Amino acid sequence: MRCRATIRRWKPGAAGGLCVADLSADVASALGGLKQARVRGTLNGTEFASNVMPAGGGVLCLSVSKAMMTAGVSVGDDVNIEIELA
Repeated sequence: MRCRATIRRWKPGAAGGLCVADLSADVASALGGLKQARVRGTLNGTEFASNVMPAGGGVLCLSVSKAMMTAGVSVGDDVNIEIELA
């Protein structure tokens, strides 16, 4: 599955911490719905292994690690994601 998402902080008021990207509803559905799962794919063409988790409000998000941020992306950036279950 492919989608475009914006990287954001899990807790917006925190200076650091976990970053996530909210996935589209069709991608969430293809990954099995609003449940935690291991995934793999690419973020702006850079390979990753991570997990998805419910973010509340009917949203599934991709956990974006510091290692994934080395793909030249920052909080607030729109990114291209290719994702599948691991």
